[in-house]
Amino acid sequence: MMNEKMRINKYLSASGVMSRRRADSFIMSGRISVNGVKAVPGMMLNGDEEIRIDGKLLDKNPDSEKKVVLLYNKKRGTVTSTVDQGKEKNNIIDAINYKTRVYPIGRLDKESEGLILLTNDGSLVNRLLRSDSGIEKEYEVSLDKEIESRDISKMEKGGLELVPGRRNKPLKIRKISPSRVNIILTEGINREIRRVMEYYGYRVMKLKRIRFGNILLKDLKPGEYRELSSKEIRELTS
Repeated sequence: MMNEKMRINKYLSASGVMSRRRADSFIMSGRISVNGVKAVPGMMLNGDEEIRIDGKLLDKNPDSEKKVVLLYNKKRGTVTSTVDQGKEKNNIIDAINYKTRVYPIGRLDKESEGLILLTNDGSLVNRLLRSDSGIEKEYEVSLDKEIESRDISKMEKGGLELVPGRRNKPLKIRKISPSRVNIILTEGINREIRRVMEYYGYRVMKLKRIRFGNILLKDLKPGEYRELSSKEIRELTS
């Protein structure tokens, strides 16, 4: 069970199923049910509900099922949304083909690569992705041209309205080379880094996540995964 209730659209977004906007659209169209009843906008979840999208069970997450967390090195072109599994040939669930049904903790857009965690523990997803969790996500970003120091200073302040009614938090940015930077985020606005760079006139050529909290990608090869140890999971959630 989650430590706190969460709006259904945020729950689906945090679980990597679909964006909040798309969830709202599905809810308004009557395509999502909760415990056998059609979902309504603003519905609050505690993590134990049976959710179905177009009649397909999302995640029962039985208590008897062994909880696992996977570290996966996502290849560029792999889709992390799980709602279209079976329709999208490069879906992350099919790519991993794990013995137990797992869900991404957050998302990496199709053109991004690197570290993404997956689990069969719905409550863990929401603990890690709560807006007040403050968990750092670290990225290596290559740009189409040299980045100016004055633009870095502006980016670090945050405050851009990247989506209607929501401004991004301050970023930590370190210049690695003329056109490469290291960026640390503490929240997850959809395509945040790409949107910030585009706002200041840069185009992202390559974006790779290398860290999620205390978990590092290290030398895990693209397309490979490993299970986190109990110690790693405790440290991640402490």
